[in-house]
Amino acid sequence: MDTTPPDTAEGSVDAAETPESHTSWKRFALFSVPATAAVGGILVAMASGALAASFTVSGQEFKISADELQGEGFVQYGWVNETIRGEAVPTAVAGIREAELNNLCQSVLTEMPIIGQVSLQLTAGTGDTPVQASNLIIDMEQMDGNAEFNNMEIGRDASTLDKGPEAAKGFNDLFGMQSDTIYVEDLEQTAISATAGTFRLADLSLGISSGSNECF
Repeated sequence: MDTTPPDTAEGSVDAAETPESHTSWKRFALFSVPATAAVGGILVAMASGALAASFTVSGQEFKISADELQGEGFVQYGWVNETIRGEAVPTAVAGIREAELNNLCQSVLTEMPIIGQVSLQLTAGTGDTPVQASNLIIDMEQMDGNAEFNNMEIGRDASTLDKGPEAAKGFNDLFGMQSDTIYVEDLEQTAISATAGTFRLADLSLGISSGSNECF
């Protein structure tokens, strides 16, 4: 994997050089599928089997952070998930064919009856070996960090994206983008779901605690 630092890569788009290095993927997702009628039509298509959904989401957010994310084969587009109650959850999908993450943290905060808030937190890749994932697909509402992309294509039809995981494609006629590589420093994501072909977690630690103990 190319580990060229952000300030030396060629042919790149560097979000850190813009006045605002923060990208609101939630706003992008809502823009990609803006109409209530369109969302309803998508859910009808899911119910009839005409459109595949990977799984029914809980609708509960979880947080992901990492000191660094390096990836090969990146795509991004808008999508709509469905809860068990049939509610539409618009998200922005980020797909990475091969990814490495240093100092990964993942947390979810849940309100439990009687006992109140409970936090589940996972950490990995804290030593010399990063977390490794293949065909990583994350449905997210928000992403922050300093990002760089190489050989970026912005505005491509989401159904024709071909640089990321094979399953990572959006709907016809909707906005998509892709790049050969992605590098994100100080990554923070709020996500709804994640899938991966393989997920190797070095130095894994998983714990549960009372109260709020989130990654950020």
